[in-house]
Amino acid sequence: MKAATLIGIVVGIFGLLGGALMEGTSPVSFIAPPAFLIVLGGLTGFTIASYGMDAVKRIPKLYKKVFSPEPVDMSGTAQTLVAQAEQARKNGLLSLEQSLGEVTDPFMKTGLQLVVDGTEPELVREVLEGEIEAMEARHRFNAGIFEGAGGAAPTMGIIGTVMGLVHVLENLANPATLGPAISSAFIATLLGVGSANVIFLPVGLRLKALSAEEVAQRTMMLEGILSIQAGDNPRLVAEKLATFVPPAERVSAGDPAAPNLRLADDAAAAKAA
Repeated sequence: MKAATLIGIVVGIFGLLGGALMEGTSPVSFIAPPAFLIVLGGLTGFTIASYGMDAVKRIPKLYKKVFSPEPVDMSGTAQTLVAQAEQARKNGLLSLEQSLGEVTDPFMKTGLQLVVDGTEPELVREVLEGEIEAMEARHRFNAGIFEGAGGAAPTMGIIGTVMGLVHVLENLANPATLGPAISSAFIATLLGVGSANVIFLPVGLRLKALSAEEVAQRTMMLEGILSIQAGDNPRLVAEKLATFVPPAERVSAGDPAAPNLRLADDAAAAKAA
């Protein structure tokens, strides 16, 4: 489900608030502007100091990516590569240039263009593996922003609580204000620990999971492109790429109704054999 992360965060927040309401706590008790300022302001400063201003500017886009990610179509990618393998097998590698305009994925397009240009297989692998490693590095950095915030948020909450308790100790002569002041002080800890475990860490882990899916897809593209360049039989290419596709999405190539990894010329290949 695309919105699973957003749903999970909302469920987590409502679970915490619902439990508090069942215990008789008023939602108004959690409204403490000083605590919000200390924790969120401290986290913003921590993120800027640790990752730079550009990283902070990317945060809205990262939230959008996590809450509404583009699905990774491993089966569709495999079908595209098998179709390219069939064309190269029939008409030669240079014929792939005619269909490059129909390839929408920039990584696959780059790899196929290198093949059409006659680049050595070792250099093709080197270039494409470099692209994958660079993508992984970017993704690790982006996930690290949220993991760093998740690690710092509880500490910011404790700082806010200590600052609130300092104010409490300064006003011991006024017992009537001690209860509300102590309650307000501990809101900072609640905010720090809650935001870390309900928002920041889940988002960071989700970014890592999305990155792993993209890496798997690009690795499949790399192997498919190298197989096409080597002139492998399209059926062999399909079998090789099928290892990257989740078992639930794999369908027998002999099923005429199967949409996944089906060779268009199975019958012709069998007849030729």
